[in-house]
Amino acid sequence: MSINPVTFRTVERSDPAVSAQGLEFVTVKSPALRGRADVTLFVPPSARGVRDLPILTLLHGVYGSHWAWALKGSAHITAARLIAEGKLPPVVLMMPSDGLSGDGSGYVAQAALDAERWIIDEVPALARQLVGCTERSPLLVAGLSMGGFGALRLAGKHPQRIAAAAALSAVTEAAQLDGFMEESRAGWSLLPEDGSVLAALTGAPGPLPPLRIDCGHDDPLLDANRALHRALEQAGVSHVYAERPGGHDWPYWTRTLEDTLVFFAGVLQSRD
Repeated sequence: MSINPVTFRTVERSDPAVSAQGLEFVTVKSPALRGRADVTLFVPPSARGVRDLPILTLLHGVYGSHWAWALKGSAHITAARLIAEGKLPPVVLMMPSDGLSGDGSGYVAQAALDAERWIIDEVPALARQLVGCTERSPLLVAGLSMGGFGALRLAGKHPQRIAAAAALSAVTEAAQLDGFMEESRAGWSLLPEDGSVLAALTGAPGPLPPLRIDCGHDDPLLDANRALHRALEQAGVSHVYAERPGGHDWPYWTRTLEDTLVFFAGVLQSRD
C-alpha cells in the first residue's frame, strides 16, 4: 500500500533550548469558540496569594498557537527575570490560542466562532478560576503581528476592561492578513472597528488605556506602523511608539517583550 506524502504549508516548531519549567498547559471547552481551546499558563511563585493578581494576556501571530510566546519567545523566562529584578510586579501570564481557525482568526468575531469573546471574556474568567484572580485584577493585553492587531483593536473596543495594551510588529488592517493567510476572511465581522486598528482606537466608547506600539526597522509592516503612529498623533490618541533594529521575527519579539513588560509595570505602578 502506498502512502501519499503530505507537505505542510506551514510548520511552527518549539525551540528545544527554551525551558518549559513552570509552565502549565490547559485545554477548555470554549462556548465562544464552539470547541476546545488551549492556553499556556505561567504563574511565578511570587504571584501565589497576591490579591487582585494582574492578568497579562499574550496573543500570538498567524500560524502560531498557545505555546509560541513561551516556547519560541521565552516570555515566561523574561517575566520571571523582571519580577526577580523588581522591574515587574507579580503577574499571571495567560497565553491562549486564537481559535485555531485556518492560518489565523485575527481575534475577530466570525460566523463560526467568536475569537474576540474568547480573549476578552473567557481567558480572564479562566485566570479567575485557575489562579484566584478576581474581577478587580487588571487586564493587560499584548500581541505580535496578528496578535498586535488583536491587542490594539480590543483596547479600542473594550477600554473599560483593559488596563493597558501593547503591540509588537502589529498588523494594522485586517486586509494585511491576506498576505499571510491561505483562507479568505469571508464570514469575519465587517464592522470598521473589526477591520482597522485606527477605527477601533478613534471610535472607542470611552477613554483609552495606555498604549504601546513598536516595530523593527527591517519589518515589512514598518510603513503601516509608522502610518498608524502618525494617524494616532493627528487624532490626539496618546500612545508610546518605538522603533529599533530588527525584523518580523522571534529574535525581535523576544528582545522587545522586555520593553513591553516594563511599560506594563509602569501602568500597574501608576494604579497603586
